[in-house]
Amino acid sequence: MPFDHNDHYHRLLLRRLPKDGRTALDIGCGTGRFARRLAGRGYEVDALDPSAEVIAEAEAGGGGPRFRRADVTATDLPEGHYDVITCLASLHHMPFATVTRLRAALAPGGALLVLGCYAGVTPLDLVAVPANAAARAAVHVADRRRGAAPPPLKAPVRRPDMTLAAVRTEAGRLLPGSQVRQLLFWRYLLTYHA
Repeated sequence: MPFDHNDHYHRLLLRRLPKDGRTALDIGCGTGRFARRLAGRGYEVDALDPSAEVIAEAEAGGGGPRFRRADVTATDLPEGHYDVITCLASLHHMPFATVTRLRAALAPGGALLVLGCYAGVTPLDLVAVPANAAARAAVHVADRRRGAAPPPLKAPVRRPDMTLAAVRTEAGRLLPGSQVRQLLFWRYLLTYHA
């Protein structure tokens, strides 16, 4: 039953975009759904992912972003360039310290928005289990009524190895002034403003 935890938070992220932003970088863009939403808001979007397969799917979907197969840990990023950098469920695929490279690529007043995954179990996660089951069932019923096609290709998945407490500690050390907020469905939102 399709229910994408990351897609569920697109609206939350879109509400946190900087006013008058024009340039965006989407790290670990997968098949490009969020990058297209950024482009739909008028952003010039660079969308990176290390998987050739998902970049091919993203390019086939069109929609305006410049999709590129690249590993952000080994790619030169323009310093002080992007008004917003997003990273949806992909930071745990790389060293957490990569956030310092992203911070350097932010334009003054720019925002880093990380929808991240964490390891371990918290009290909120116990609420997420029945909520997840209900959301999956609702999406399944809606898709059957619409006669929806099978879900698109999914990006590679990796289990996170940092706990939420460790994420908060490292974010505080590497991104002073950042905020980490726990969300439902085993996610957190890290926000940092340059």
